[in-house]
Amino acid sequence: MLDPVRLRVLVAVAARGSVTAAARELHYSQPSVSHHLARLEAETGAKLVQRVGRGIRLTEAGRLLAERAAEILGRMESAAAELTAHVGLRAGRVRLAAFPSALGTFVPAAAVRLADDHPGLDLRLAEAEPPEALRMLRAGDVDVAVIFRYEETGPEDDGIRLTHLFDDPTCLVTPVGIGGADDADHADDAGSVGAHAASRWIAGCDRCRSHLLDLCSRAGFEPRVSFTTDDYVAVQAMVAAGLGVAVLPTLALSAHRSPGIRAVELPGSVRRVFAATYGEPPDPPATAALLTALTRGEPRGGHAETLFAAIRPRDQTFSP
Repeated sequence: MLDPVRLRVLVAVAARGSVTAAARELHYSQPSVSHHLARLEAETGAKLVQRVGRGIRLTEAGRLLAERAAEILGRMESAAAELTAHVGLRAGRVRLAAFPSALGTFVPAAAVRLADDHPGLDLRLAEAEPPEALRMLRAGDVDVAVIFRYEETGPEDDGIRLTHLFDDPTCLVTPVGIGGADDADHADDAGSVGAHAASRWIAGCDRCRSHLLDLCSRAGFEPRVSFTTDDYVAVQAMVAAGLGVAVLPTLALSAHRSPGIRAVELPGSVRRVFAATYGEPPDPPATAALLTALTRGEPRGGHAETLFAAIRPRDQTFSP
């Protein structure tokens, strides 16, 4: 049986005239396009392309198959559109990957909204930090990836489309007693990264660690990272135990608040939270419905501010 993915590659090469242009249109690498063509030739037993100078051109067999493939793919897309219109999102599946503190805060509210609007739609959830979530998205393992980016985070791959959800401020997290009410001599320490140049630091995932290094660099020092974990519960427990200080986003503090820590919002330090999709618009109806649920900030039982009010601690001490 002919693989529709490889047929789509052949149609793109025929339409664009080169492997490079086809790869750009499909958001594939050039080696990936060449691999699909080679596999298609092996499956059909026919020579479909031939090299001409530094480029390629379709053989007669290649042109014939490309014409038929365009018809086949068009019929498949029409059938999918007709089926979607018939089902009307009363059934089907949509898959979401999100980082842990998103799953612990606003994603469940979005899942409730989606279920209210489309009771027959099956939502599958997976936990993944942004790089893994984006890999799953590109591989087709999920339909939407909820990710975060800092100012210094590098650009995402071509083909990734980002829908901004909200900005998530970050906080300096220290043990109670450092800059707290019981330590007035060091009250300024709680809100200053630079005041902890000599402290041990607890770092998080790769993107969070990069942000920590950037914050400390701007404060004029390189942090002494003693522990690394992307478990925000463990980070707070270590801080409370006096093993170091950390920078955490407010979503993490909203999802879990350990006793014995003090959290102070850092001015100008935010991570931006996005819903990522892959490929050219329009999105499939189920994906579009999930994006609507994520961006419509009115959880059942209260307005959006109800959900996010707890996500902005400015100067809070969490103690027994």
